[in-house]
Amino acid sequence: MFQEINNIQDPFYFILMGIPGLEASHIWISIPFCCLYTISIVGNTTILTVIRTETSLHQPMYLFLSMLALTDLGLTLTTLPTVMQLLWFNIRKISFEACFAQFFFLHGFSFMESSVLLAMSFDRYVAICRPLRYTSILTNEVIGKIGLAIICRCVLAILPSLLLLKRLPFCRSHLLSHSYCLHQDVIRLVCADTRVNSWYAFALVLLIVVMDPLLIVLSYVMILRSVLRVASMDERLHAFNNCLSHIVAVLVLYVPMVGVSMTHRFAKHASPLVHVIMANIYLLAPPVMNPIIYSVKTKQIRQGILRLFSQGGMQ
Repeated sequence: MFQEINNIQDPFYFILMGIPGLEASHIWISIPFCCLYTISIVGNTTILTVIRTETSLHQPMYLFLSMLALTDLGLTLTTLPTVMQLLWFNIRKISFEACFAQFFFLHGFSFMESSVLLAMSFDRYVAICRPLRYTSILTNEVIGKIGLAIICRCVLAILPSLLLLKRLPFCRSHLLSHSYCLHQDVIRLVCADTRVNSWYAFALVLLIVVMDPLLIVLSYVMILRSVLRVASMDERLHAFNNCLSHIVAVLVLYVPMVGVSMTHRFAKHASPLVHVIMANIYLLAPPVMNPIIYSVKTKQIRQGILRLFSQGGMQ
């Protein structure tokens, strides 16, 4: 089958691989994928609806949570079309324009997720270390500016990478290793000097993938120092509980991210199936898990969801 795909001589299309070695089972594999996409869309839409309808949740922490839910929703909808059309209908072709658009949004939303989690760590720092100034520091105007800065940061980070890639010739096989367009997957098909692209990608990794976690860790070191000064054990536990959801969300994003990086670097000769599974975990874990994490660990969100569904049942 792959020889047949590789022989497609169409310079205007890439060919998506899907799940290597399991092509005959794509219909069955689509069932868990469909469930995960449904959980992500329903979960994040529910979080957004609850925060929008509950006036008591119009606070900085929940406004940042809305940004996270929107980012997760965008990440889900970016990969959904190509993944499901491949699994359901075996449609493997994707035009250059569509591929580069998916590349832009996929990496953009992925970096945006990291940026929002960084902003949420700042929110937790102010809430615990500067509680009396919390509402005066994080006003709606400031939160709006932070949201705008996150969007500008991610667009300005990804756009040069996209433009650098589009100027290069593709003269090798157009077969991609995944069900969507990733930078590291597309660039290996280029038959020209890609050193500028590689150096820019490396700088981008340092700027976002390395710097953001370090700043998040720094914020929690400062939070920990502040919490340990509190005499009451109950107050300490309350402060840690307020941070728990965010800490788990950070781990859900960065642990698979590190896993994907380690796999690409140290397991290059591993089965293509391993790389595909790791990439899917990295892209699907945060959008699926974040609504569950915040629904389970945040009392106000949980109560809002119960009220929302009880009102829907009464109608």
